[in-house]
Amino acid sequence: MSTIDQARMSARQRILVVASDLFYREGINSVGVDQIVRAAHATRATLYRHFQGKEALVVAYLEREDDGFRALVESGSQVAETPRAALELALEGIADDARRHHTRGCPFINATAEFPDPDSAVRLVVTAHRAWFRSQLEMLLAAAGVADPVEVGEGLVMLRDAVLIGSYLDDPDRARQAFLRNARRLVGTA
Repeated sequence: MSTIDQARMSARQRILVVASDLFYREGINSVGVDQIVRAAHATRATLYRHFQGKEALVVAYLEREDDGFRALVESGSQVAETPRAALELALEGIADDARRHHTRGCPFINATAEFPDPDSAVRLVVTAHRAWFRSQLEMLLAAAGVADPVEVGEGLVMLRDAVLIGSYLDDPDRARQAFLRNARRLVGTA
């Protein structure tokens, strides 16, 4: 992020954008508060005025990821002319996200690996995101007339996890192709 972009943001927003980038690229536990405030051109006092602590900042980072993903799903739903087209846009969107935006795996899975307590605030955000995503897929699948949208939705969630990890570990284009091939088979459009 350029210095000009940082200057236009509020201190809270700047800290969150910088922390989000660092958490995703370097891992949450390997990034310290001092590193975040330095990169955000802020002070510890400013960070703690906006976030109660590092875990609160991690929660805000994941909520930001969730908001971005929800906006992506919403925009795809608005341009689709049929339920089948909306489903295909969702599959393409998942595949493209893994190849272009989340090139270091799923931010939610990554955070879960670093916060093993299922009752932590971080894990609660991850659980809510996954429940929302699953429900969105089930609605798309039902609207498109896919038999057993709950079971197929569970399969698509698993395939999304796989493409996000596979795109990071293996060739992103091959992971994308494998995801689309298997997802289309699962929904009956292959």
